[in-house]
Amino acid sequence: MTWTSRNGIEVRDLVPGELRRHWIDRGLCPGRAVYEMFTERVREHPRREAVIDGDVTLDYEGLDREVRRTASALNAEGLGERDIIGIRLRNGWRMVVAELAVAAVGAVALPYPASGGTRDTTSLLGRSRAAAGIFDDPADLEAAARIPTARALLFDSLRGSDDWSAPELDPEAPVRILVTSGSQAEPKMIAYSHNAMAGGRANYVRALHDGAEPMRGLMLMKLSSSYGSLVTHVSIAALGSTVILRDGFDAEETLRAVGRHRPTHLFGVPTMLRRLAEHPRVAGEDLSSLRTAVSSAAPLSDVTARACAQRFGTRVITIYGSSDGINCHTARTGTGDGAGTGIPDPAVAQIRIVDELGNDVAAGNSGEIWARGPMTPLCYVADPDLDARYRTRGGWVRSGDRGVLDESGRLHVLGRLEQVVSRGGLKISPAEVERELRAHPDVVDVACVPIPDEELGERLCACVSPSAGSPELSLDVLTDYLQRDRGLERRKLPEFLLTLPELPLAPTGKVCRRTVTALATERFRPEGQPAMSSTSSSP
Repeated sequence: MTWTSRNGIEVRDLVPGELRRHWIDRGLCPGRAVYEMFTERVREHPRREAVIDGDVTLDYEGLDREVRRTASALNAEGLGERDIIGIRLRNGWRMVVAELAVAAVGAVALPYPASGGTRDTTSLLGRSRAAAGIFDDPADLEAAARIPTARALLFDSLRGSDDWSAPELDPEAPVRILVTSGSQAEPKMIAYSHNAMAGGRANYVRALHDGAEPMRGLMLMKLSSSYGSLVTHVSIAALGSTVILRDGFDAEETLRAVGRHRPTHLFGVPTMLRRLAEHPRVAGEDLSSLRTAVSSAAPLSDVTARACAQRFGTRVITIYGSSDGINCHTARTGTGDGAGTGIPDPAVAQIRIVDELGNDVAAGNSGEIWARGPMTPLCYVADPDLDARYRTRGGWVRSGDRGVLDESGRLHVLGRLEQVVSRGGLKISPAEVERELRAHPDVVDVACVPIPDEELGERLCACVSPSAGSPELSLDVLTDYLQRDRGLERRKLPEFLLTLPELPLAPTGKVCRRTVTALATERFRPEGQPAMSSTSSSP
């Protein structure tokens, strides 16, 4: 299948059609469009809370009314099927309405993080030939006005009639474009169909919930991120859950929100969850509603998992996933004790470990992680080179990550294939060193980055955020721990240490490696040869 936007962007499905049909026949994909599924939830429980955003609460009937008004306004602007529409809004009910309205009219949503600067607006809307962008910041209106194909719209001006009828849509057509955090030169754009969003992605979120009552999720991640894509099209439209949204993270306010809104699930990135676990108890604190804490977007250390389980009194689930359509989680295995990132679920994504020739390796051997299943996206948008690099003729996604499937079928992620530090010809995997440092009880967050060196090419710097109240960390203490307690070879030890109160985060909630690398490079690039040293600093 090939879908072509009105502005000439082709989106091809790189998974064989017979596989897509097989997943529908097995009930792994719904065979219905996102908005059609949402209206089923509205009919089933019109008065159930759908979105809680500060002082604003929308039940399912009220949310649908807002969606219809916005969809009607989009149609009045001449927007609809075969359009790509950018969305840059702060976390909140407006974001949910905009995503559902774009899906309802048959267009493709391209959400991306709301933050300072307009480069993403220019890049993403330009490369996707978007027909429009929906904003709440006037600065984005000016940037979008420079895109020849796009019209700039303020969300609050999109007020049409709720007497509006949705078109019949192809569930295999694209509905959302996921955007990476920009670790490449420009952010990647990955197109997902209605079936992949409300099928494979919904299957994994459903597996995180083991109760009979509807899920109430306190969502701490950005809705515009890959992790945040489980909110609108999945938790609301496909599963009929209640979502509690926050624009920005504050540990004390988050703990108060748990007591006030009674979520069953807490979704966040490891850094957020560790800060919550270490935060002193607030007056009147009540976390008794929580059943599960869910971590994704970065590796979760066993130390942080145990701290969360003790602080929240819940089970902890960690998710390995990517914008490219790969997912594995620990809902069945639990964390720790060699669980890795859990056992792959073929209802979401089948996972293989392959060698350089694309052949499966034996259990216990490492190789590249490949995935394919009901969650698999259609293709990359406006970038055939990425399709050639990361997709196979059979529809498999090449992750670029190295991993192992052990004898029990559990996946262990070892880090990026290409992310290495080259020290005098020796290759060091930053991910391996990070994994061992995360086991230290006084380390909250860590990123290992290269420091340019005239003699050796590169040296390794460990950038760490220490836990609250811990003794001051030193390079000697950490390298001794890595050698003595974790068995790391001497040649892999970091030669510099930069301690920061908090590691800087990208809008997606992941550690921003560009910023960390810049901080470390600035600190450890004196005139002449860099010396072996450690420091404490502030970002």
